[in-house]
Amino acid sequence: MPDTQETFRAGDVVLLTDAASVQFRKPIVVRVIREIPDRYTYDGWLWLDAYQLNAKGEAVARRELFVMRAGVQRQAAPVRRRTTARVTAR
Repeated sequence: MPDTQETFRAGDVVLLTDAASVQFRKPIVVRVIREIPDRYTYDGWLWLDAYQLNAKGEAVARRELFVMRAGVQRQAAPVRRRTTARVTAR
């Protein structure tokens, strides 16, 4: 039987709502650092090591989260505006 469970990888941006866990009644967006495979979980649950993102897509806190795999919603990565140094001629 093939493994149908989705694996989350470094850089994935996901939305966590109360579908993932009751602790996310106020939804948050996180960028995955890694799944933590060596922790005991219940069937269908997993531990994520992730950065919580603000509305601008910037990391504001590192978190270890226990979530229901089926409730984790993959998002498009936030677009970050590139800043460049301006060079002025003299």
